[in-house]
Amino acid sequence: MNPTAAASAYTNIANLTGKTPGATPTQNIPGDAGTFKDLVMEAVGNVTETGRAAEAQAVNLASGKTDVVDLVTAVAETELALETVVTIRDRMISAYQDILNMPI
Repeated sequence: MNPTAAASAYTNIANLTGKTPGATPTQNIPGDAGTFKDLVMEAVGNVTETGRAAEAQAVNLASGKTDVVDLVTAVAETELALETVVTIRDRMISAYQDILNMPI
């Protein structure tokens, strides 16, 4: 994948989540739990940001500006963030199926 395609993919994900690229996440008011939608949007935004960081580290490694350890760390952080989103998705689907199976 070339850097232009990766940047375009990250921008598309940011547009889907309603966040502008490079924007800082909003802070919740203490005591305000927020909504489930906010939680999911934050998780997707986190994947976007860590993916963008990993892509930048890959470009830096190719140009000789960084170390392999930095790239591996960035990729591991992206993998963890993506696994978190997948786990949330799986639990949402499971909860939805449980609700559908409830007797009325």
